[in-house]
Order: sequence, then C-alpha cells, then structure tokens
Amino acid sequence: MIDYNSLLNPVARDIKPSGIRKFFGIAATRKDCISLGVGEPDFSTPTIFSQAGIKSICLGKTHYTANAGLFELRDTISKYTKQFIGVDYSPEDEILITVGASEGLDAAFRAICAPDDEILIPEPCFVCYSPLVSLCGAVPVPIECRIENEFKLTPEQLEEKITPKTKGILLAYPNNPTGAVMEEEDLKKLVPIIEKNNLIVFSDEIYGELVYNGLKFTSIASIGNMRERTIVVSGFSKYFAMTGWRLGYVCAPREIIDVIHKIHQYSVMCASTVAQYTALEALNTSFKNGFKEVHEMMEVYDTRRKYILKRLQDIGLDCFEPRGAFYVFPSVKSTGMDGEEFAYALLDAKNVAVVPGGAFGESGKDFIRISYAYSLDVIEKAFDLIEEFVKELKK
Repeated sequence: MIDYNSLLNPVARDIKPSGIRKFFGIAATRKDCISLGVGEPDFSTPTIFSQAGIKSICLGKTHYTANAGLFELRDTISKYTKQFIGVDYSPEDEILITVGASEGLDAAFRAICAPDDEILIPEPCFVCYSPLVSLCGAVPVPIECRIENEFKLTPEQLEEKITPKTKGILLAYPNNPTGAVMEEEDLKKLVPIIEKNNLIVFSDEIYGELVYNGLKFTSIASIGNMRERTIVVSGFSKYFAMTGWRLGYVCAPREIIDVIHKIHQYSVMCASTVAQYTALEALNTSFKNGFKEVHEMMEVYDTRRKYILKRLQDIGLDCFEPRGAFYVFPSVKSTGMDGEEFAYALLDAKNVAVVPGGAFGESGKDFIRISYAYSLDVIEKAFDLIEEFVKELKK
C-alpha cells in the first residue's frame, strides 16, 4: 500500500480546511436551512454586462488572449483606478488580468515571498491569506485587531510585530469579516513604519466600492510614495456581482508585475476570454451611466445593513457598526458561548446558519459573521429565529 503521507507536500497536506466551508458543508446537509453565511452578492450579473459575454461567444472570440489579458480591458482598468483610487497604472506593463482576485493574491505572494520571510496579516481576516503565504514557504504572522479600535490596525500593533524577517504586510479593507474600513488618516499613520522597514504591501481591495455612511475609500497606494511598494489586488466579483465569472486584476510597479506575469503565464495562461469581454462592458457601461448598477446594489445593501444592526441591538448582541463590505460581526460573548458554540447551537435549534468568527482567526472566536448579501425577506425570517434562540438561552 502506498504511503501517501510520505509523498505529499507536508505544507499543503497539513493546511487546515477552510472553517467557512467546513461549517457550510454541515449546513448543506440540513433541509430548509436558512443561511446567512455566504459572501456572495445575491444579485445576478446585470444583463447588459452578460450580453457582452454572450455576444463575444457568438462572434467567435473564444481563443486565448494575451497572457496579461485583453489590452482594451487593461486600458479601461487603468482609467478606472485613476478615477476611483487616484493612482495611474500603465496598461502595457503595470496591470495583469487574473482568474479572480484569489489568483492575483496567490501569484503576488509567490512573487514576493521567499522561504522564512514573514508576512504580517491583521486578523480577523478572510481565510485564504495565511495558507497562501505558508504555501510559499513563508511565515504568516497574525496581528490581532480589536473591536475597541473598530478592528483597525494601529501603528503600535504594526511596529510591535516587525522583525528582521518581515517582508510585507497584507491589508484587506473594507474587511471581510468585520466590515471595518481603514480611512486615509488611519493609513497615513502606518506609512512611515512601512517605509522605514522597507515592507511590501499587499492591498486586497475587492470590497473597495462597498463603503457606507458617506465614507470615501482610500487605497494606501495613493498615499505619498506608497505606489512604488504596493501591490493592489481587486476584481469584479463583489461590486459588479460577477463572482462566477472569476475575473480579477493586479496593479503594481512594472518590476513586480513582470514576476507576477511569469507565475500567471505558467500556471493559468490567461483569464477567461468571455469573462474579460463581460468585465470590459461592465466598466464601459458604468463609466457612461455613473456606475448606476453598482450604486443601486449598494443602496439595497445599506438598507439591509441598517436593518440587521437594529435587530442585533434589539436582541442584545453587541455589534461594531460595519462601514464597508456586506458583513456584520456581532459578539456572542454575552450568551456565555463562543462563536463556534453559538453557530452550531443555532443551526441545531433553529436551522439558521452563520459563520463562527474563529474561522477568521483566533481574535474572532467570540464573534459570528453574518452576511447581508441576502434578500430582506430571508434576513427577517432568520433574525426572528435568532431572536427566539437568544431569548431561550436567557431563560
């Protein structure tokens, strides 16, 4: 019998499965379960965008594009980044189209990380960052962000974690799972520390458009000279409701994009041609109509966000007010349970699924993540059951 353990890459073999997928694998087996867990827009891709993809198929545009992606799309992304984050990237050699933001992050980590390098990762955070760093042979170093600081990374926390092995830092704001936003003044405080220690910044901006309360998104790449040491990763999944199209992009100085390009070239060749034509239409249409579709979706998200915050307050679960993305991250400590105990008990008692906060790092263990990428009807039904559950716990 083959000893597969001796043949497998030990780093890959020993990576823990996604805490999100593990929990929802269980929830999926339950009939009529109400889920508030998936981080995916419930909106379909706007028809005008999808029709461009369909048209590209009918016209026979089904061959490989350049490894870096359609030049027209890169050129339009260049215009978009200049307008949205105030940073100018050359479409010729500073923008790369990827298979979702996930591939962009993976390739960016592989381009920068050497064995034993340390990458700082503020937590709670999305589940993929640490495993991707580990697969490079580098070391993910968590930084525990706290609710009393609105889950923002402070300069003191950053400085405390830096060692001679620190190569870079991952910044993911607006944040999944907390909904926290690092504003311009918050980011400016980090810049001198980043520059002094010659760090690379991996800036995951996939939720950049989704900010509320009149906030304006700021990319750290737009501050001072940070463009030269920042890798911006984003995509079309969240604010264009294009998750299944799997299309993202990376923007960075040419010297960095050159290396990411080689990794991309050998691993995936190029992103889906059909998805690229769809994304091109999404941007071109949005430029013409003032991002009408995006803003309409955001208004719906904001209505749901406000509703959930009010329900949580009425139920008695403490919750930081999220100012971005489409998640709330309430504490369940007052129930006497941690996030995992609460999520499993809620699923068992009321057939409602939320994500245990510990899936996003140790600092999230007393919390649960609730997505509001669901219809208000579904959210209302789920919260009626959550309210019942919490009242029963207090008896």
